[in-house]
Amino acid sequence: MNIVPRKISHLLLLITVMVLASCGKQKDKIEGNGILETKSKEMSSQSKASDLEKSEASESEIFALDTAITLKVYGSKRVEVLKKLEDKINELDDMLSTGKETSEVSRLNRSGEAVLSPTMANLIKRSKAIYNKTDGLFDITIYPLMELWGFSTKNYKVPSGKEISEKLKLVGFDKIDFNEETRKISFKNKGMEIDFGGIGKGYITDELVKILTDEKVESAIINLGGNVFGFRKKPDGSLWNIAIRDPNEPDKYMAAIRLEDSAVITSGGYERYFEENGIIYHHILDPRTGKPSDSGLKSVSIISKDGTLADALSTSLFIMGEEKAIGYWKENGNDFDILLMTKDNRLLVSEGIKDKIISDNYKIEVINK
Repeated sequence: MNIVPRKISHLLLLITVMVLASCGKQKDKIEGNGILETKSKEMSSQSKASDLEKSEASESEIFALDTAITLKVYGSKRVEVLKKLEDKINELDDMLSTGKETSEVSRLNRSGEAVLSPTMANLIKRSKAIYNKTDGLFDITIYPLMELWGFSTKNYKVPSGKEISEKLKLVGFDKIDFNEETRKISFKNKGMEIDFGGIGKGYITDELVKILTDEKVESAIINLGGNVFGFRKKPDGSLWNIAIRDPNEPDKYMAAIRLEDSAVITSGGYERYFEENGIIYHHILDPRTGKPSDSGLKSVSIISKDGTLADALSTSLFIMGEEKAIGYWKENGNDFDILLMTKDNRLLVSEGIKDKIISDNYKIEVINK
């Protein structure tokens, strides 16, 4: 068996999305955490001092949420704000990480019932709403299947059909009793477990954005293992440029998008997978079959001001496939845009971002409502 697990290192922080100072050309070098920044050359002498103070940044690189995280905050309050962001990440990691036995979600998984904290109850509420909206394709109860395939433990294996069928009995948000008022939750079937891997980083991104907003930060960039949020504009007044990784050549990018106050979150089968007997098995499991999704898509990027929504939809639209994903966007896409890469290497972009996207290697096809 050839195993290619998800690597977490400074060099591979480009897991799905990389931040560039310029959309430029493909020849632009992408290195390290993908952040290449330049200061404006059009700075007047009168504003030079104040603008320089604004453009100075405090940067942090930490490991949490089972991934490498970079935070970059500009402005006079950058040091104290950066500390608040780090504290919030650690607080939520301690609450939501299945890799920590003492976390709230781990305790729930062991007991099968609990009265949740307000934060976790809110995340359960969002997860339930998106589960219903996507007809069950986004499902936090898929964790027993992730364990079965070894994606949570890195002990990879191809399970038998019988094993998959048994675990499917534990999958489905409809098998959870949850009272929003009392915050009481219980699992109907013994052995059920939940995991926020498909929504947690997006939710945490939104919590960090709240801090940046409350502290009136003028510019910041958040990168949670490839889940990127460009807060406000860059210090020189230009838009952030986010490069989306090419699933065909993961050390390059397939497109770059200009944005402000938005998240770019990508899901793709190339992120975490293993190979057995010449067959590649990736980690995006279809909750209907219990097997890796075979939807005809290589990657899905969601662009939205709502990081929680973007995180969840990047996974569920990947499972939907091209036709249904486009249909879902046409019906529900007032607060998000999509970028799809198909198995035959077509790059499909929703009309809301058509003027903000460039690609040097692929022809862009615009999806209109």
